[in-house]
Amino acid sequence: MQKTTRVAAAVLALGTLAACGTGSTGAGEAGKGTPKTLTYWASNQGPSIEADKEILTPELKKFEQQTGIKVELEVVPWADLLNRILAATTSGRGPDVLNIGNTWSTSLQATGALLPWDAAAFGKIGGKDRFVDSALASAGAEGQDPAAVPLYSMAYALYYHKKAFADAGIDKPPATWDELVAAGKKLSTGGKWGLGVEGSNLSNNIHQVFVLAKQHGADFFDASGKPTFTSDGAVAAVKQYVDFMATDKIVAPGNAEYAQNQSLQDFAKGNTAMILWQTAATTLKSHGMKPEEWGVAPVPVPSGAPGTGQNINSMVAGINLAVFKNSDNLDGALQFVKFMTGDEEQKILNKTYGSIPPVKTAQQDAAFNTPDLAVLRDTLATSAAPLPRVPEESQFETAVGTAVKELFADAAQGREITTELVKERLTKAQQQMPTQ
Repeated sequence: MQKTTRVAAAVLALGTLAACGTGSTGAGEAGKGTPKTLTYWASNQGPSIEADKEILTPELKKFEQQTGIKVELEVVPWADLLNRILAATTSGRGPDVLNIGNTWSTSLQATGALLPWDAAAFGKIGGKDRFVDSALASAGAEGQDPAAVPLYSMAYALYYHKKAFADAGIDKPPATWDELVAAGKKLSTGGKWGLGVEGSNLSNNIHQVFVLAKQHGADFFDASGKPTFTSDGAVAAVKQYVDFMATDKIVAPGNAEYAQNQSLQDFAKGNTAMILWQTAATTLKSHGMKPEEWGVAPVPVPSGAPGTGQNINSMVAGINLAVFKNSDNLDGALQFVKFMTGDEEQKILNKTYGSIPPVKTAQQDAAFNTPDLAVLRDTLATSAAPLPRVPEESQFETAVGTAVKELFADAAQGREITTELVKERLTKAQQQMPTQ
């Protein structure tokens, strides 16, 4: 069996696949529909599905007015998106264009269902050199044509509640983890907590421990793509993250069950003083916070100075735009990608969502030089790294993300999180990988 076939089968084994369907009729089903119709699956970027519809609908109307092509929109919740995509790649019945988390690019590329973005395809949307290098690095396997085009770029930052810091007598955000823990202990009092996490959010777990592993001089895969989940650095990274709850006591035990941005709600209500998040501004505003109520700083690193190597402090986060290879309206799909990645739309959509344009010219707009977005932009440029670009990345998120989730559940119940326990859970996760 060829490697790509084996990988695709392994990816499909991640979980029970949702029943396939586009949520609309027309070009979403291969061989059906009309050239004047496209289906588009958008990921839930805003505070709600309805908010995304309100944001995107007038923009899609602009595209229809310019091209005569109607776009049938479905906003898919993150909890459903990967399974919906995998079901579509298996059945051949999916949308024409869709958003994918950039960390899935290599895994979905291995299915063979997405249009490869070769020089000819990039030429139809203005050229590959329009895009920031770090964003393109998270669009597919190294050495292959990208499987998708960058749409929204994001990075992690430390969001801190200014009033909570002032009340605790803390005059600046922490730059090291020791400083974060010390601040967190001062802030964890009176039913309030220093740091919020999403202990049941598998992807968020992966993002955090990936960065911490880099800071420990480790990775979760070796140069050949073989999992190394039980290396000393990977074990230390996972233990450090879970210990914010288990040992440092700066995370509420209830956070072990969080998976749907509840930590952002706690932060907005003033019940949590710090969160590690990517482009949180839009959601915080939707919960009633004013921008002047929070501050944004780089995620801590042991040295206090973010950079490369062991000073990496974010994964390269973002959303990519992909085209199903079997679309019966490839020309229209390429026109749509060109529209969505054009300078005007990049500025509009990224301003609205609080993200950074991956298009170089759009990124220079003054709107992306605000104090909070400048932190995200500089992080992407100087101290962010892409998650492992291996076909098994999706399984990695599930296996290790679940191990971290289970460890948070243990910590919430008061169980001691020993190095041995962490290694045991990561050994189990590694045994679940298809290369084992």
